[in-house]
Amino acid sequence: MAYDEELADRVRELVGGESRLAERRMFGGLALMVNGNMAVVIRGAGGLMVRVDPAESERLQTEPGAQATTMRGRQMRGWITVDPSACTTNADLARWVDQGVTYARTLPGKQVR
Repeated sequence: MAYDEELADRVRELVGGESRLAERRMFGGLALMVNGNMAVVIRGAGGLMVRVDPAESERLQTEPGAQATTMRGRQMRGWITVDPSACTTNADLARWVDQGVTYARTLPGKQVR
């Protein structure tokens, strides 16, 4: 399943000025990485997967359209899945993308291939 190109373009506009930004196709979507760390994934199933501070995960899961990210039956601490309906306004999308980029900046940099 292909990811939403329009959503990807909207996310690119928000992170375009970010230094050491890279894109990589993975998880059936498009991952945007800051300093080699995933920040936001535009999901093939729609919406986003957002990297967040694990200490904030439970609180963020209570927001409209947000839920814990589950992969292979395991809840991925530090990741939130955001429904497409919670990304429709520019303000909502910017808030979620900022969550991911802000947290990714706090992580040690990795070599980008």
